[in-house]
Amino acid sequence: MPTYETLPRFAADLDRLTPEQRRRFRRTVNAFVHDLRTGGRFRAGLRIKQVSGFPHVYELTWSMGTGPAGRATWAYGAAVRPGTPHVIWRRIGTHSILTGP
Repeated sequence: MPTYETLPRFAADLDRLTPEQRRRFRRTVNAFVHDLRTGGRFRAGLRIKQVSGFPHVYELTWSMGTGPAGRATWAYGAAVRPGTPHVIWRRIGTHSILTGP
């Protein structure tokens, strides 16, 4: 099972999401974790890509229903358990989070 941590800014962003937006994020994270567990090759539907201008920072995109798509930025951190990916969640929200991912 991959390990993770959240930055304070991520926690503050998460608190601003509606309950439905958080549910959609959790559903997306389940797929993300599954892909990490099975070798780290992410399915196309997760739309993972590197954030332009920020080496080693990635974004994950999903539908938040009506309105703009949801996004979360993350980076790999030092392994907490040898051989297990460690994810650092940085920001969550809409496209606007990419100004300070």
